[in-house]
Amino acid sequence: MPEGRSPNTSAPPEGGPRTHAEASRERRDVVSGEAMPEARLIRFVVGPDGSAVPDLARALPGRGVWVEATRDAVETAAKKNLFSRSAKTKVAAGPELAAEVEKLLVRRCLDGLGLARRAGALTWGFDKVFAAVAAGRAAWLIEASDGAAEGRRKLLQVARAVPNPPRLCGAFTSEELGLASGLGHVIHSVLLAGRLAERWTEDLGRLAGFRPVLPASWGEEA
Repeated sequence: MPEGRSPNTSAPPEGGPRTHAEASRERRDVVSGEAMPEARLIRFVVGPDGSAVPDLARALPGRGVWVEATRDAVETAAKKNLFSRSAKTKVAAGPELAAEVEKLLVRRCLDGLGLARRAGALTWGFDKVFAAVAAGRAAWLIEASDGAAEGRRKLLQVARAVPNPPRLCGAFTSEELGLASGLGHVIHSVLLAGRLAERWTEDLGRLAGFRPVLPASWGEEA
């Protein structure tokens, strides 16, 4: 999943399940003019100070300005004053906005893993992860970007042998994963299939427009 592209997913947002109609609802990206599913977009609202505020949960009041979930799109919208044009009022959107969105998306993804751990939907540690992958229960194999290659390759080998292999994520460091789970440094983890995994897939898909989901150094092994 290369940087700058976000997959078309339709997982429920924070706050509960979505109907089929809501999941497939489209909005128009202010940069390209293309209608896209909400899962591929970032909603912004105008804050009390007149600035563009990212609304990742799509829950803040006010008229939304929708931008494709990529760094280029957010930077273009800010540079060309498209927030003001769409909102029909002056909106402050500086060059740092894309970095702010990335930071918020990272936090949202990590918070999602913390929620999954508390719900019993996150497994960590090589042996437990190996067992979950081999049993076909894993939706995502989440490997620390700074982890050693040997353990990752062993897990990928067993993942390829199951009928529905998990997707691979290497977007976070061991420290980030540890902070999210409250477990210290984490190298290997699995997000089990289910509603939380579907929701997390959408958030990670949007993050993919701002940082690589798989480190380039992993090469062909992924």
